[in-house]
Amino acid sequence: MAVLAAALLLAAAPCAAAEPPPVATVVGGERLGQPGVQVAPQPGAPKLPEGLTGMSWLVADADTGDVLAAYNPHLRLPPASTLKMLFADTVLPKLDRKTVHRVAPEDLAGMGAGSSLVGIKEDLDYRVEDLWRGVFLSSGNDAVHVLAHMNGGVDQTVRQMQEKAVELGASDTHVVSPDGYDEDGQLTSAYDLTLFAREGLRNADFRSYCGTRDAQFPGAVDARTGQRGTFGIQNTDRLLGKYPGLIGVKNGYTTNAGSTFVGAAERDGHTLLVADMHPDSYMKVYDETAALLDWGFAAQGHLAPVGRLVAPEPPAAAAPGAAVPVPVPARPA
Repeated sequence: MAVLAAALLLAAAPCAAAEPPPVATVVGGERLGQPGVQVAPQPGAPKLPEGLTGMSWLVADADTGDVLAAYNPHLRLPPASTLKMLFADTVLPKLDRKTVHRVAPEDLAGMGAGSSLVGIKEDLDYRVEDLWRGVFLSSGNDAVHVLAHMNGGVDQTVRQMQEKAVELGASDTHVVSPDGYDEDGQLTSAYDLTLFAREGLRNADFRSYCGTRDAQFPGAVDARTGQRGTFGIQNTDRLLGKYPGLIGVKNGYTTNAGSTFVGAAERDGHTLLVADMHPDSYMKVYDETAALLDWGFAAQGHLAPVGRLVAPEPPAAAAPGAAVPVPVPARPA
């Protein structure tokens, strides 16, 4: 009987030890991992805009970090040029805006076919501040590549961008190229894009560049006069200068990614952020962002938050000379 009891106890032990695996914590709050629209209206709250077609969107208070409403905010999608916000978060603080750099041929190597360009030429000098205007206004991949080479190269910049994403709590993001050009496995989410925008707007230079409507960009040298000319560039953000109180931030479009836009606006002392990814047509990304901003401002004080934008984590300390592993989300099938 004792042997039988021991055998039964041993047989039952694995079953007793087997527990359901813990549910993964959703960054920003459990409701942000639930399907469908997440909103918690209080008395007096207006209804959300009708006809939203974005595959993923989020409305947040940039000051408090409260997420006011969201739809599939952690859905991982191609970012297009909105990834340039993370590039700026990573590289902009490292380079003095008055530094002058002579562009070498290798600085412009490796750009994807059909890349958006501001028009940088080899063997000419450019100030860092002009290069950043090329990034924000013209979404120039050539400007990104030059700045990435000034930062130690494209590969190093991509690694640092992934590190920055981890620091910001952007766990949906996998960086493959610094400019957002379509690459297999390059993904982010509306939640992460909002983190990138919020971080960037804390930097005065970032805020200035993304809010600039037009500028003069250095051109070629006139062979006859020896004088260097300029040409005008305009911000491709179609809400800038049209939506009241709009600050920025960044738009993006590729055939694969569709339209994506992150917009920030200020009204009555409140700053709201809206990220809208992959609506069913190009211009709808601006219409939907404007509608969600209008709703967010009208709903102030009449909502309970459904989540939060997480605060950045300080970079992990490492021993001098030690390699720091960068956690990279698994590539999707």
